[in-house]
Amino acid sequence: MNNVSEATRTVYWNIDYHLLMYLFFAIMLAVFAYGCYRRYQLWKINKPQKIQLQTWQGIKDIIVYGFGHKRMLKDKAPGIMHMCILFGFIFCFIATAIITLQADFGLPIFKGAVYVFVKISTNLFGTLAVIGVLYLFYRRYVIKPDRLDNKNEDLFALILILTILVTGFFVQSLRMAATNDPFAIYGFIGYWTMAPLQSLFTTEQLASMHKVLWWFHMLIAFTFIAYMPYSKMFHILMSFVKIFIRERGPIGVPALINFEDESVETYGLSDFKELTWVENLNTDVCVRCGRCQDNCPAYLSGKTLSPKRQIQDIKQRAQEEYAAVLEAKKSVKVAGAVAQAATAEGAAVDGTAALELPPGRALIGEVIPEHELWDCTTCRSCEEQCPIFVKHVDKTIEMRRNLVLMESRFPSEAQLAFRNMENNGNPWGIGWSNREEFLKGLDVPTIAENPDAEILYWPGCSGSFDARNQKVSAAIVKLLRAANVNFAILGNEEKCCGDSARKLGNEFLFQTLAAENIEVMNGYGVKKIITQCPHCFQTLKHDYPQMGGNYEVVHHTEYLKELLESGRLKLKDGDGLGNVKVTYHDSCYLGRYNDIYKEPRQILKKAGLNIVEMKRTKGKSFCCGAGGGRMWLEEHGGKRINEMRTDQALETGAEVISTACPFCLTMISDGLKAKEEAAEKVKALDIAEVLAQKV
Repeated sequence: MNNVSEATRTVYWNIDYHLLMYLFFAIMLAVFAYGCYRRYQLWKINKPQKIQLQTWQGIKDIIVYGFGHKRMLKDKAPGIMHMCILFGFIFCFIATAIITLQADFGLPIFKGAVYVFVKISTNLFGTLAVIGVLYLFYRRYVIKPDRLDNKNEDLFALILILTILVTGFFVQSLRMAATNDPFAIYGFIGYWTMAPLQSLFTTEQLASMHKVLWWFHMLIAFTFIAYMPYSKMFHILMSFVKIFIRERGPIGVPALINFEDESVETYGLSDFKELTWVENLNTDVCVRCGRCQDNCPAYLSGKTLSPKRQIQDIKQRAQEEYAAVLEAKKSVKVAGAVAQAATAEGAAVDGTAALELPPGRALIGEVIPEHELWDCTTCRSCEEQCPIFVKHVDKTIEMRRNLVLMESRFPSEAQLAFRNMENNGNPWGIGWSNREEFLKGLDVPTIAENPDAEILYWPGCSGSFDARNQKVSAAIVKLLRAANVNFAILGNEEKCCGDSARKLGNEFLFQTLAAENIEVMNGYGVKKIITQCPHCFQTLKHDYPQMGGNYEVVHHTEYLKELLESGRLKLKDGDGLGNVKVTYHDSCYLGRYNDIYKEPRQILKKAGLNIVEMKRTKGKSFCCGAGGGRMWLEEHGGKRINEMRTDQALETGAEVISTACPFCLTMISDGLKAKEEAAEKVKALDIAEVLAQKV
């Protein structure tokens, strides 16, 4: 076997040619480095942002999401094919590096078990990579799914990759034929061509052909490396970087605005330059895979909003800004040279004066249509599906903030909700003094009456004022009493948590409501809170700590599961709904925001129901349409999102559609009412209502 590799090295490798090859490689690396530098300069035009690196977690994420394709494999076929291409390139690169090190530097690597492993792995994964590329050709140019917008660079990149892979196999075939490699069978792709090649050409001819094709193969490979930072292929490297530096921790928590800081001249986001460099990088690494668009309820219901297009439009705006910066620098340099020449004394003249850039396209209105900002339900399905963790929703909320706080421009329905929250502490506008009326009617004490309460029950505005969700509140009270839980409510001292205000962009109103609630709860020494609304849960658990409200917050599905497992809550046999089919609708704010998927299903199983899943479930659940403050806004254009979700639930043949969110319950109930036959046969119930029938 050593003789095989030695023949490969001595018969037709020429060190002079290889010096030339390395020179070309160095040139291509320089082109690559310059492309990277241009990308870096592009990101630098935005505001600085510190990165909180978590090295070990970043490495694990690269393994799981980068090499492991955890998110990409949610779409099985494209994900598997992409993984085949990635690993094909990895193994082919390793093989090429080993062969080069041995041929040029005489390192005894390519022999023994290593030789066999490299040949088998390279042929296997190289073949899979070719299949992957051919599939991508078929998918992009035959199937043509709506989410993919094919551009010339996509076709060029695929042809380039396929050429590198195919020529690599032919290089192997010619080498094995020229050296009569006795271990050629391990290179099973090229093995079958050995006999025909040896019968048609002499050893010298085969060696010459190998050398020519090797050169062509390497030149194409080097060209691809140089091309990467100038195309979407840069994602091969930057995806791993983006995954490594991604933000971790609670999602959906907007930055707190300090309204007392007089140095702040504007609130929210309206100008491209107000984005941070990380947000700019977010748009630059997007490869237009369209997974976000394919899972956006606004887009799928016929609205014009497309999260993919928004990111790409911001990317285009970044390139315009960068081009303007380069042009301004050029103008400054020319002006400096002219001034220098005109200086009679020959004194140095500063040619680096502050750049004056022409005003670019406005982010709101010219880059992103204003109405699209209000179509977003903040469900974050776009972000959940993105393989490289591109952020979409945070920018939408920041632009809403600018429209509300700086321009006073927002839908008229939002104005009514804001006024109701300001005047009565709830979006319905019902008198604040009536908040505790329903629960007091159930003999639920306030915390002022029961200061030793084990937990504070937070029914929220829906649980206090909405007739349908008051039934959920009654069910929760029944379950807590059955488990002998010592609980209380704030009563009339409770205000809206402020979720809708914050997500609609009214940060000032949110902070006003939150400050009042925090002051009251801290005054009573509240430690633990149970909520029935995922929006209240998200806000109390993750937003309130920004303002000094630190509590243990649990959703009622978590707490009820805990009561069942501890034995404090016991269920009766034979009662309840029976063994009927139920489908569970995952709330966006409970599931994608807080990863609570198992608990509701476990409760339904303990209640004896037969769970049937919808096609869009758990992380790919379809939004009900009420999140992001859209509960209070009219829906314009396309189909109604809640009716689409109701249809998806009815497709399962379930007799009960279960939810764990008052907004979802309202929207699903309305969806059933729109379908008269279904409304008579199918019930929409909260998890607590289902469980209460078994107590």
